[in-house]
Amino acid sequence: MNRLIHALKHTERSRVRPVNDDENPDVVSDAAMRNALDARQRALQEQVSQLQTDELAETLDEHVADGAQVAAEQDEIMSLANELRAQLDDVQHAIDNIDAGTYGQCEVCHEPIDAERLEAMPAARHCRIHAA
Repeated sequence: MNRLIHALKHTERSRVRPVNDDENPDVVSDAAMRNALDARQRALQEQVSQLQTDELAETLDEHVADGAQVAAEQDEIMSLANELRAQLDDVQHAIDNIDAGTYGQCEVCHEPIDAERLEAMPAARHCRIHAA
């Protein structure tokens, strides 16, 4: 169990990178972003599923006698699951924005988000100025 928790804690928020447009390598197409976001969504869903089934059951089975340790491990699992769900929400929001034609716009100033930022964080909601 600890290996999965360790791996999830040290997983990049955005593992899947979109591929640049062949005609303009500085621009990432919505289709490429959609593919990257879909892949990230599937990966996050798999991680949440693993946490909810394997890890929680293993914690209960291995440490029935040590209630405090079980509670601490369950809290850690639930915290990780909540973080993964928040990432899933961000990814779904970005997919919804692609569908609505508003992907890549800052939600505060409505200016375009830099392509570099979107490549690094495809689910980014804000430009660099408003990211704080």
